[in-house]
Amino acid sequence: QVQLVESGGGLVQAGGSLRLSCAASGRTFSNYAMGWFRQAPGKEREFVAAINWSGRNTYYPDSVKGRFTISRDNAKNTVYLQMNSLKPEDTAVYYCAARSSSNISAGQSGYDYWGQGTQVTVSS
Repeated sequence: QVQLVESGGGLVQAGGSLRLSCAASGRTFSNYAMGWFRQAPGKEREFVAAINWSGRNTYYPDSVKGRFTISRDNAKNTVYLQMNSLKPEDTAVYYCAARSSSNISAGQSGYDYWGQGTQVTVSS
């Protein structure tokens, strides 16, 4: 089992920045690829970013590419999501997820463990 706890969400104005953190516990963190997903009210959960076990490989959808950066610190068992140039459409609950593989995936079904989520609200 892997437990994931997100933090860092909040209210920010459009154009601002936030950094989300996801602390993992339970098993060897470096064995897992990690991802971030988000779900806005009335919408399906969508992929935001993924990172492989070492941090050398990352992947983003076009909607956040160039604005969001995923990173990890295996010594701290933590994955981060730096979000810059935030837009009102980025408003959502953001979820951290762990995948029992060293390689990245953009599909929700590829992830085995999920956090409870943290709310990000971007005002216009």
